[in-house]
Amino acid sequence: MRRPVLSTLLALCLTLALPLHAEDEAPAAATDDAAQTPPRQPLEERTHDSAEGLERQLPKREQQMLQAGEETFLALWKPANAPEAKGLVILVPGADESADWPQAIKPLRLKLPDVGWATLSLTLPDSKAAPLPEAVLPREPAPVSVDTAAAPAEGEAPDPASEGATTGAPGETPPPPATPAPAPVDPAERIFARIQAGIAFAEQQDIQKLVLLGHGEGAYWAALYLKERKPEAIRQLVVVAPLLPTGQTPPLDELIPGLEMATGDFFYKDQVADRSGAVRRKQASKRLDHDSYTQIALKALPGNLAAEQEQLFRRVRGWLDKQ
Repeated sequence: MRRPVLSTLLALCLTLALPLHAEDEAPAAATDDAAQTPPRQPLEERTHDSAEGLERQLPKREQQMLQAGEETFLALWKPANAPEAKGLVILVPGADESADWPQAIKPLRLKLPDVGWATLSLTLPDSKAAPLPEAVLPREPAPVSVDTAAAPAEGEAPDPASEGATTGAPGETPPPPATPAPAPVDPAERIFARIQAGIAFAEQQDIQKLVLLGHGEGAYWAALYLKERKPEAIRQLVVVAPLLPTGQTPPLDELIPGLEMATGDFFYKDQVADRSGAVRRKQASKRLDHDSYTQIALKALPGNLAAEQEQLFRRVRGWLDKQ
């Protein structure tokens, strides 16, 4: 009778000892797993995701992959449906808009070729105001444990062989030092590089007249690019409902009327902010005696996007044909 009782007691002791042994090994195992886990890679930009969607949806003949510095981006190309093109319009979308955005960009991209104008629509990087995905938000650094037992005693010189080494088990290879993150690129430089890539592609098409057209914040970047870089190939600018990106200078009423080129300024007179901004730009153009600056008022048509975009197309076409 004693043997079964002893066996039962022995099994019970082993069962109680196992959790304690697992708790002793858990921190070491967790530390090893953390050291071996590679850092999480940042997610792609939202505009990159939308561009990949356009690559799947649109015909391959419309897609052009352009190079801007170290980046490759999607541009949508439509040649003019005419024996000889009147010109080529480079479309610059607004903040976080795609190269086929339904307002302004897509209607002009598709309709202008039918009246003799080739179009090239660009994909811009995410704006600074775009929210970051959780995966790329800053994270708190992991706590670093220091082996106090390996520290030299007071008054004792440190061992050169062990100085700077990472604590660990004997014979264990210390982890490599963390690679510092690359410095962020100025958003304006990224945008300028893409506009320049679009102009370079347009120049290869052997079309004499090149026009830069920006929508929303894209109008600001197009105008700032012309002011800063002064490309000889671009002599006409079209802005549609221009907006000032947050924190950017100079303001639109100083930037757009100050350009010494033919400028078509399209705004929606029903929108208070658009109308007041247009008034300031008009006053600035008079002070600068900019005769080739023209404003064209549009009427917003809530609930009828197709009619509103058709109105924009006809007005832009009329302005282009008069230049």
